Amino acid sequence: MVETLTPRALLEKLVGFPTVSRDSNLPLTDWVQEYLGSHGIESHRQLDETGQKASVYAHVGPLEDGGVLLSGHTDVVPVDGQDWTRDPFVVTEKDGKLFGRGTCDMKGFDALAIWALVEASKRDLARPLQIALTRDEEIGCLGAPVLIPEMLGVIPKAEAVIVGEPSMMRVVTGHKGGVGIDTHVQGFEVHSSIMHTGVSAILESARLIDFANVLNAQNRAKAVTELAAMFDPPWTTAHVGQVQGGTAHNITAKDCRFSFDFRCVPGETLREWADIYIAKAREIEAEMQAVVPETRIELNERFDVPPLQPETDGPAETLARALTGDNGTHVVSYGTEAGQFQREGYSAVVCGPGDIAQAHQPDEFIEVSQFKAGEAFMVKLLDRLSA
Repeated sequence: MVETLTPRALLEKLVGFPTVSRDSNLPLTDWVQEYLGSHGIESHRQLDETGQKASVYAHVGPLEDGGVLLSGHTDVVPVDGQDWTRDPFVVTEKDGKLFGRGTCDMKGFDALAIWALVEASKRDLARPLQIALTRDEEIGCLGAPVLIPEMLGVIPKAEAVIVGEPSMMRVVTGHKGGVGIDTHVQGFEVHSSIMHTGVSAILESARLIDFANVLNAQNRAKAVTELAAMFDPPWTTAHVGQVQGGTAHNITAKDCRFSFDFRCVPGETLREWADIYIAKAREIEAEMQAVVPETRIELNERFDVPPLQPETDGPAETLARALTGDNGTHVVSYGTEAGQFQREGYSAVVCGPGDIAQAHQPDEFIEVSQFKAGEAFMVKLLDRLSA
């Protein structure tokens, strides 16, 4: 007899796979494909270049355009160094909360999406239902940009995409975009007493890092557009979160590494901001090479997450509002895969159970009431697709 799991049982199963982004997610994707296959649902896998991570997508219902795609990611952030009071990879219920890494971000939604797809396979659908479960979202939304083109060539194109990041089941119609540029400044080592004959990678990096302060001050002082005014803060921000480099206190640093990141308001382009940073890096690099020619600055664009632009009468927004009853205006400053789907011609919104404030935290949790609200959303969606 084929086993049909409840949403709660599916959540427990998914959380039990420790799919931290630095590690393989293949055990989870293997299980998902086996489970869907046991219910007669064909699924498709796309491996990354290492063969150790995969995204999975599936379709049920008529083979025609115009359905609904439920989008989630399978990876979670690490628990290292966090003060957990329970096993992070076992779902524990207490005081109306379900604790565990990923319960909120975003295996709660993944479990509901898998449950809905299996339920949909038992119905005579008028419109199709699809799911897409990606890899490497937590390290820059790396999975969706390569998955979406392949998916469009294999299954029909959905009319609406619901990206289930935790939004307390509110309909989020806009978010900032992001671009991160890994920066490796390569200096020239000499004794610090004759530092003028060398090039300190740390001191030159400091000039680039301080450029974030310059840009933030400039952007904060600019007139705020109507679209940007929806966000907090209502301007594009530049940030550096980690710096590594140096050999000893009395040696000019040979190497320094950091990532320079932008969070961009809709209406401005990530390419524009990346080019501004690259131009500044090349300016500093030229000054370094005037002292020691073999010094350089290596730049690698690590991720590119486009903003989600609010749509006018978008099918995804119309659907999500009808299912939730939420008619408020909601935007967020973090990025999601919704902007990547929108860039490829999909109508997309963010709407999922749980509070983003719990994401990435020790003792991460989703409230039971939110999980049930997500299940109610899926039931209404199934009824709508069956009508």
